[in-house]
Amino acid sequence: MKDIYTLGIETSCDETAASIVLNGRKILSNVISTQIDIHKLYGGVVPEIASRKHVEFVLPVINEAIIEAGITKNEIDVIGVTYGPGLVGALIVGLSVAKAMAYTLQKPLVGVHHIEGHISANFLQYPDLQPPFICLVASGGHSNIVQVKDYGQYEVIGRTRDDAAGEAFDKISRALGLGYPGGPAIDKASKSGNNEAFNFPRVRFKGSLDFSFSGLKTSVLNYLNNSVAKGEVINVPDVCASFQKAVVDILVENTIKAVEASDYKKIALAGGVASNSYLKKCMKEAADKAHVEFFCPDPILCTDNAAMIGCAAYYQYLKGTISELNLNANPRLAINER
Repeated sequence: MKDIYTLGIETSCDETAASIVLNGRKILSNVISTQIDIHKLYGGVVPEIASRKHVEFVLPVINEAIIEAGITKNEIDVIGVTYGPGLVGALIVGLSVAKAMAYTLQKPLVGVHHIEGHISANFLQYPDLQPPFICLVASGGHSNIVQVKDYGQYEVIGRTRDDAAGEAFDKISRALGLGYPGGPAIDKASKSGNNEAFNFPRVRFKGSLDFSFSGLKTSVLNYLNNSVAKGEVINVPDVCASFQKAVVDILVENTIKAVEASDYKKIALAGGVASNSYLKKCMKEAADKAHVEFFCPDPILCTDNAAMIGCAAYYQYLKGTISELNLNANPRLAINER
């Protein structure tokens, strides 16, 4: 079989990324230009600024990825690009460049769902991993439990009803003065804290694997506000550890329930929150107890990157999925919508 070089392009939020992936599994280059230092000033991502920076960085990042991979533009076989969900202005930048390249190079274009990309990061980390499996996708915008039935075939069986896990991390981090992004800051601070110091609430829905973190977030914020009003000293590591445990407890509990309700024997993590050391530790322990295999990509593949988009595009291409050049950005794209 002929080698297939896939160019992946990712601009759904605040990372401008491009990658060349060989045969869907081997990363030849994975270039990421992050805007974290810019958005730190505002405590979160500013969509207009993100879009403008994508315009500035996208072509240099793509060119660097191609050069680093040691190929030419004409050797690219497939162009994969995130077209949703995400920030609409940011998505349009990557999508516009991808469509222009597909047209000028006469190469097939494959639109990729952002969550599908995160799931596919596991295929890059584990070359022998095959569907089916249960995947927890946890990030700043998503908290989903997904049945990965086959390449490109998914069913969401649990989702957030309000705040995503990563969003809750960001808001609590900001309230504690730890800055943005909140996930790494809370993970670090929690290591010296007592995760039993506070019994913050966990929300469980009867007969459902859905998540809700707004009540947890409100409980932590109320504690912080009341402590400030009373002039009490706040033990930041204890708050971080207890809050983090509350989030992780529910993420792990619902994921294990999903495995137990199926005949799947594999659990995978995906998304930025999958980089959290406590989540990985607890999920691994729970998977071992349930006698199922556990998979989690390296942190560079958990956060937004283009290698995961190239991997997902490759498998869609093999199935004959080709996007038209009038493909539009869809900030609310459902994972099975195509």
